[in-house]
Amino acid sequence: MIVEHHHIVAFLLTLIAGLATIIGGSVSFFVKRSNLRMLAIGLGFSAGVMVYMALTEILKDSREFTQLYFGNKAALVTFIGFFAGIIIAALIDYFLPAHFGDDMIDKAPQDISEEDERIKKAGLLTAIAISLHRFPEGLTMFLVASTDLKLGIPLVIAMAIHNLPEGIAIGLPMYHATGKKRYAMLFSALAGISGPIGALIGFAIIKIFMPQMAIGILFAMVAGIMVYISLDTLMPTAREYGENHDVMAGIFAGMFFIGAGLLLV
Repeated sequence: MIVEHHHIVAFLLTLIAGLATIIGGSVSFFVKRSNLRMLAIGLGFSAGVMVYMALTEILKDSREFTQLYFGNKAALVTFIGFFAGIIIAALIDYFLPAHFGDDMIDKAPQDISEEDERIKKAGLLTAIAISLHRFPEGLTMFLVASTDLKLGIPLVIAMAIHNLPEGIAIGLPMYHATGKKRYAMLFSALAGISGPIGALIGFAIIKIFMPQMAIGILFAMVAGIMVYISLDTLMPTAREYGENHDVMAGIFAGMFFIGAGLLLV
């Protein structure tokens, strides 16, 4: 199995996005969730980037690939692939809810002395759930970055912003429950590396199992997954940290900058 240069670059970009989770875990030592309102704009920005990319660039690439193999049925194949991606993301979200114990995150250390084990369990379950969600995200980033670097870089930036508060959601309860930074960093790191692991699995699937004609379908599914993540995870989470107009400003700013950036590339 030949590893090409663009595969290495794509994996490194996926790794960078995963490291944002670890950074979020370290940020949790200094701040509380109530101090994170500015993240609303950042998360909205990520959602705007991902929705714009999915609906304009990635679906377009999917259509070009499917046109080669399915001819005049390409539009139907892309349509089915897009909603198949949404269904897959929704099933993962249904069976593996991404957040546990959100009500505990706002509590200060002095308020949780009698609930340390419950708080610690919340952090652990959050780490497990986020890790499992990262596999399709890692595959998504790897596929996009290895196929088109100009799309991969902004996608990785958007996912890194997305991963930062997830690291906080893991590290904050673990640190406040145990008082030990190493536990918060350990579980944040475990969640962070699951994305690159998903990228490796995606690479194996692409190189070994998947025929060329399936790439267009997978691109459409990736677009569906990205839209689902944006609408179901990024936007609601952003609204937890800030006002609705902050979120909307971030969304439209993300759409504007990714659109302008793609015009200039």
